[in-house]
Amino acid sequence: MSVRVRYAPSPTGLQHIGGVRTALFNYFFARASGGKFILRIEDTDRERYDPRALQDIYDTFDWLGIQWDEGPRAGGNYGPYFQSERTDLYREYAQKLVASGQAYYCFCSAGRLEQMREQQALEGAGQGYDRHCRNIPPVEALARKEKGEPCVIRLRIPLEGSTGFHDRLIGTIERANKDINPDPVLLKSDGFPTYHLANVIDDHFMEITHIMRAQEWIPSGPLHVLLYQAFGWETPEYCHLPMVMGDDGQKLSKRHGSTSLIEFRGGGYLPEAIINYVSLLGWSYDDSRQMFSRSDLEQLFTLDKLNKAAAVFDYKKLEWFNGIYIRECSEADLARRLLPFLWEENLLGNPPSAREEKTLLDSIPIIRERLHSLADAAGLLRFIFGDAPDYAAEDLLPKKTSAAEALRFLEEIKNLMPGFFDKTDEGNEADFRALSEKLGTRLGNILAPLRVAVTGSKVSPPLFESIRLVGKEKTLARIEKAAGILSKAAG
Repeated sequence: MSVRVRYAPSPTGLQHIGGVRTALFNYFFARASGGKFILRIEDTDRERYDPRALQDIYDTFDWLGIQWDEGPRAGGNYGPYFQSERTDLYREYAQKLVASGQAYYCFCSAGRLEQMREQQALEGAGQGYDRHCRNIPPVEALARKEKGEPCVIRLRIPLEGSTGFHDRLIGTIERANKDINPDPVLLKSDGFPTYHLANVIDDHFMEITHIMRAQEWIPSGPLHVLLYQAFGWETPEYCHLPMVMGDDGQKLSKRHGSTSLIEFRGGGYLPEAIINYVSLLGWSYDDSRQMFSRSDLEQLFTLDKLNKAAAVFDYKKLEWFNGIYIRECSEADLARRLLPFLWEENLLGNPPSAREEKTLLDSIPIIRERLHSLADAAGLLRFIFGDAPDYAAEDLLPKKTSAAEALRFLEEIKNLMPGFFDKTDEGNEADFRALSEKLGTRLGNILAPLRVAVTGSKVSPPLFESIRLVGKEKTLARIEKAAGILSKAAG
């Protein structure tokens, strides 16, 4: 049997990291098994449909470098791959269930259903449809429908017995039929299917062999099995994936931090880091290996290495992965990836000039080890590409040093600058050490006001390399600015 799996998002919101994990597991399982990965868009909820959410689905896969074998843009023999284009099929098969007695027309109005729910709440009774229309004679029900009376189609859930299925990860799951959603709606009055009907029909006709989805869908499993049985179809193999939780043991949500992939992209995370880390949320190859490329996972992923326990999303661990992948980038590749973040801060032209490109490339060695994300680069490089940094006079003062003393340090430094750009870092360090001995102070006291003058911060990338990147003209102008601030402070 050739493996066929699908990812079936609804275009009603941005792609959540949990959904991305489901997509990746399905994709890697298909690749490792020599099977097919299908993208299906479940867009029957027309009230919540958002074209921006559909574009986000495409953008997410494009950014991750994941290609589906069948689906929108790719085509395939089992389309259409938008559920909104398959409504005739859903109506046809819903009517077949009615004809076979497996489903029935329900004419309950919204008002009656609301009264029913209110009464159930008052009585403390179980919630759910009371099967009011279940026993309407089929001939009568058909006549009412043909007269134009609004109705839905409901599945006739057996009143006795139980329904279950075997889950590849969890084992056997069994549920009493009386506890299954009582006679759920399959086809709404507007002719659009509910999730349950469309899901089962599409999985059958697209020949899906394995359904991998989050454990929150387990309660729907028995209902879907009943639908497969009602149609006389074979049930795919189920594998309900462990939940993705926050550090408080609750389902991952915005209160924990970023959750949508677009937020991680905007935060400067690399797709390689997201793929590597997210693939370890509920799956592990062994007890020690942590680093996996997309190519690795396409070969190594297996269902028998899934974990039953919920996975905890650790933002710090993701940051650690991101830093590793940043440092594995070549200088040219990293510079290319940084461009959108520098453009966003208006630090470079779009496109950058040849001089800006060279300066950025030359900057990579001094910032690479300091980057936790690509978004960090703007703050580290602002003093190079931006205007002269702002700071207070106090920032220029080393500990236990007066403004007059700091001013003298900068005045002496000015004398070293004409030859600075013609010397090596070792030569410049020797000159600055000699100056510190001459002034009877530590080298750090000499460099402190210079660092703030040039970079605007007491903490910066290596100072001498930073000065070279800023350039002679800007460096001298910034030293003059700092000297003027210290002169005023000294009185």
